[in-house]
Amino acid sequence: MTIIDTRPLDLAGPSAPTTVHLSGEIDLHTRGALRERLLAVLRYSTSLLVLDLSEVSFCDACGLSVLVGIQRRAREQGVTLLLSAPRPHMSRILRITGLDRSLPTAA
Repeated sequence: MTIIDTRPLDLAGPSAPTTVHLSGEIDLHTRGALRERLLAVLRYSTSLLVLDLSEVSFCDACGLSVLVGIQRRAREQGVTLLLSAPRPHMSRILRITGLDRSLPTAA
């Protein structure tokens, strides 16, 4: 199951990034809850939404679909989505699918 922990990095600034720490599997079984939680986080994100993927152990096509959909919604709201610290398998999936060119990633 995907565990989500949201923490604004700096509550004082209006443009402070919001970080969401994900862990576990992002797949068919967890996509609905993940999508709903990320949409809720977008309601208070102002400029940058960082998804920390350092503890994601698995991601399938359903999980990638959630990430792409959240990026689209974030753009509509003027929020930049950044994927942070993906494990090698996640980086490989992003590269193979070509999503590494459209989903910004930071090591």
